[in-house]
Amino acid sequence: MKPFDPPGPSKSSREAGEAHPGRPVGGGESGGGGEGGTDERELIRRAQGGDPQAFRWLVERHGPRAYALALRIVRSASDAEEVAQDALLRAWRSLPRFRGDSAFSSWLYRIVVRRAFDRAAVLKGRRGREAGAEGIEALPAEGGGPDLEARERAQRLEKLVAALPEVPRTVVTLYYYQDRSVAEVARILHMPENTVKTHLSRARMTLRTGWLGGAPAPGEGSET
Repeated sequence: MKPFDPPGPSKSSREAGEAHPGRPVGGGESGGGGEGGTDERELIRRAQGGDPQAFRWLVERHGPRAYALALRIVRSASDAEEVAQDALLRAWRSLPRFRGDSAFSSWLYRIVVRRAFDRAAVLKGRRGREAGAEGIEALPAEGGGPDLEARERAQRLEKLVAALPEVPRTVVTLYYYQDRSVAEVARILHMPENTVKTHLSRARMTLRTGWLGGAPAPGEGSET
């Protein structure tokens, strides 16, 4: 993912809070600097005051997962890059309205999901009956490890996940790959928790069937 360079702060933003350049106290994720920690809250406060450097540090922390989420929805590296950059720009512009009711990452992922779904709808019309495999090989083989057989298994699973419809694929990505709870997934996607559980259950069944080499049963993996 390309580095994100937010536009310079407006006069009102500069007056809203003093910028503090340099690496945040705590040195990133360690020393209490994890999500929701003092370090992150301070970065958010500074970014809301118009400090672009503070927002760059937030992007470094959460940008890769935002891009990975977009990639799993649109299934194209170039389109995922565009979606992620657009979402980050929107997040920068909307940051003064972020009240901290949820984790910053959850708020950011909601923006990414909305932009990615919009982009996917455009791409769907272009692709027609194509399988939409563009960019699948570029997906990270998470958990693949150095062993060739393990990497092949991981790549096979990636392709099965990529073949899921958009909504179940997004639910699986957030829950399994980004370690979000059912409640967090529900908030990000604006859907009931029971619906999230249903998508997870159907996706697991579809993935299991695909892994064993069979065809999914009617209705499995659907977005209903």
